[in-house]
Amino acid sequence: MPRLRFLTLPIALAFLSTPAAAELPEGVRAMIDAAIATGDTNKVSTVLELARSTNPDEGETIDAIQAAWSASQAKKLAEAQAQKEEAIRQAGIFDRWSGEGELGGFHSSGNTNSVGIAASLKLERKGLEWTHLLRARGDYQRQNGSTSREQFLAAYEPRWQFSDDMFIYGLAQYEGDRLQGFDGRYAVSGGLGYKLLDREGLKLSIKAGPAWRLTDFRDGGSASRIAGLFGADFDWQIVDGLTFTQDANAVAEGGGEVQVLVDGNNTSVNLVTGLDYRISSHLRSRLSYALDYNSNPPANSVSTDTATRFTVVYGF
Repeated sequence: MPRLRFLTLPIALAFLSTPAAAELPEGVRAMIDAAIATGDTNKVSTVLELARSTNPDEGETIDAIQAAWSASQAKKLAEAQAQKEEAIRQAGIFDRWSGEGELGGFHSSGNTNSVGIAASLKLERKGLEWTHLLRARGDYQRQNGSTSREQFLAAYEPRWQFSDDMFIYGLAQYEGDRLQGFDGRYAVSGGLGYKLLDREGLKLSIKAGPAWRLTDFRDGGSASRIAGLFGADFDWQIVDGLTFTQDANAVAEGGGEVQVLVDGNNTSVNLVTGLDYRISSHLRSRLSYALDYNSNPPANSVSTDTATRFTVVYGF
């Protein structure tokens, strides 16, 4: 009997020296459960940090709750992403299109000094790797019974995003501008693009590649040349609801040789600067300034046309 007491004494002392498993107070546990029920990650993190600071002895229990919450959120996110990707794969050719229509007026200077109507349409379809962009724009005016401005543009641009930052683009474009001396200017291009900035509120991408351009002049002549294209697209959300945009395209023609683009026959630049103000979830107002430059314009034409437009944009 004395020997049995001698053996059980150390065991009893060891048991008394080990703290009991911690349990969260009922009120704290209810507060955590309520935060988790909201599904708000920030709220859950705040409540768990508060519980940890007020119950320092129960850190392991709180850590286990946080780990379980993070695992469940990661699982939900993965399932949602998988469902989204499957929906994109199953979408038809006429599905998943978004876009915007624009209508308003403009004031121009250069070859003409007038006011008129401006309208445009942009459609975009985003897939897992491919993006398709369709654009159309028209400026038109009749003054004193005759047409004083008639400028049109239509373009189709597919993109293949083969990495997070780099993409391959293609471009087919038509321009018509009687004041610049041509009935039609057709361009086909393809090359590489790179996203220099791609974060919320600030985006900048550039693209460049060879091009071929055919111009039908108003006098009946035509010219086709190898060219090079450079483009830039910049969007900056200054404050919530107010966005600054800058789009630029430059095409430099060579005399049939790509390597002489710098000393080529003609360089054209299209520069559009805009300021968008969000009125509602679908409606925006836009003030924009467009510059069209041709280094070698036809006779009786100036090299630079500008247009200031105020338009209303409807997104869908």
